[in-house]
Formats: sequence, structure tokens, C-alpha cells
Amino acid sequence: MKRLLYISAGIALLAVMAVLPMTQRGASAAPAVKAGAKTAKPPLPPAPAVPIPFLSVCTFSHRGPDDPIVKFNQPGASHSHDFFGNVTTAANSTFDSLRNGGTTCSRPKDTAAYWVPTLMLDGQAVTPIGINAYYRTGRRDAASIQPFPSGLKIVAGNSKATGPQSARVVTFGCRGMTEPRQASPSVVPTCNTGRGLGLAMSIHFPDCWNGKDLDSPDHQSHMAYSERGACPAGYPVPVPALTVHVKYAIAGGPGVTLSSGAPYTAHADFFNAWDQAELTKLVQNCINAQVECGARRSTAR
Repeated sequence: MKRLLYISAGIALLAVMAVLPMTQRGASAAPAVKAGAKTAKPPLPPAPAVPIPFLSVCTFSHRGPDDPIVKFNQPGASHSHDFFGNVTTAANSTFDSLRNGGTTCSRPKDTAAYWVPTLMLDGQAVTPIGINAYYRTGRRDAASIQPFPSGLKIVAGNSKATGPQSARVVTFGCRGMTEPRQASPSVVPTCNTGRGLGLAMSIHFPDCWNGKDLDSPDHQSHMAYSERGACPAGYPVPVPALTVHVKYAIAGGPGVTLSSGAPYTAHADFFNAWDQAELTKLVQNCINAQVECGARRSTAR
């Protein structure tokens, strides 16, 4: 009886061994990786490309305690601002006065006014190099984007913020930066300096308009940010996703503040005084047509 039990058990064991993989049977197992040995890492996926249909490169124009949107016709009533683009921007600037002004922008017909709070390093004002004003599609249907209306005024960001703003609105980073995760809405990095390097402050403007008002009491409520590629209810008009990217030659670091307060009070103003026919051409020929026009001067096609 015992002999029969032993034979049955042996047959069962052979059946189990037959269906097990070789490594589980103790045969031909792959050699273990020794401690400390290097293993090949899979390549990182490339960073997603962000198309830039067109941009204006504008050098620094002037500085002053004025703000023709928030403190219109009140000279000296604002914290210090650095102005780019239109060379005549002042407390009493209007659409008509700006249209008659010159520009520091690479595109001669970009007479819009752009301004940001003055950046300070250890209490001393820093003169910026200039801005890149990027006009993008913003992950929306490119064919639906319409030009900013003439005379539109927008303030992006909060000069009275008491804590970090959303990274969708403001970020600090390093020029020539290859690692986007270094960008922060409140922490100013210490960057390398040299040709094409230094600190950058980027302010991202809302990209949906209510279709009615060129301004609003808080200078923001007539605009909204798109969500998942669509404009929210009440803001039916998609406009270019404008980013004002301010360039500085300094390294940055913890000594950086703004004339409006801590770095998290970063903000920017935009007063559309473009030659409207030129802006319309750029939107149609670059954004709507999904062509990367860059900073070239002509829109002729």
C-alpha cells in the first residue's frame, strides 16, 4: 500500500514539473545582477514641443511709477514699472496716443504697451534686457483664434497676492533652461549667467474674451483662462495665448524682490495698440494657418 502511495506521489510531482517554467524548476535561471552594477536606463521621452506661431522681441524702453490701466491719469501713483514696446507709455496713455507712438519691438507695427513691476536685487532696481511676447494657440482649435480687439486692456497676475500664484499665471526660471520643472511661481532660482543665460520671469495672460468689454473694473473680469482647450461659459471668444517672458542678465536667487512686493506678486499689463491690420494678418497667417512665423518682420504671403 505504501509503495502505491509513493508511486502516485512521484507521478503527480512529475506532472507539476512539466508545466512549470524553467526558472521555477531551478534550471537555466538568468544570472542575478550584482549589487552596484549599472543597468541601462530607457531614454527619456523628448519634451513636448510648444509651437510659437509668432512673437515680438521688444527691448526695455523706460521705467516709471505709472500704470495707465490701473492708475489711469494718476502720474506717480503706482509702484515702479518697467515698460517695453511702445516708447510713449505713461499714466495718461490712451489707445490713440499709443497708436501714434514708436516701439522697441522687432515688429515695427507692434506698438502695443507691455509692462511689469520693476525687479529688485538686494534692494537695487535691475534693468531688464527686454521681453519676448509669445502669441500662441494654447492647445485650442487654431482656426478658432481671433485677434485681440483694438484697445483691449488686460492685467495678468495679482500684485496684491499674499502667497504663491498658480504656475499657469506666473513662473520664474532660467534663460536657456533645459529642465522645465525648475520653473516656479514663487521661488526665484539662481541661474547661470552669460550669453543667452540669466533669470527669466514669465507671465501668462488669459486667452478667452467675453466679446463685449475692452476693460473691466478689476481689469481682469472681462477675460478668462481656457480649460482643456475650451473657453468657459460667458467668454466665447478665443484670443491668442499671450506670454510676456521678461529677460534679465542677473543670476537671480533669494535676494530678488519686486517693486510690488515678494516675487509671488508678479504680474503684467497689456494694452493692445497694435496696428490692427497687421495683428489680424499674423493671427490668420500664423496661428490660424498653424505656421511657425517666429519673430520675422513680414506677414506677407
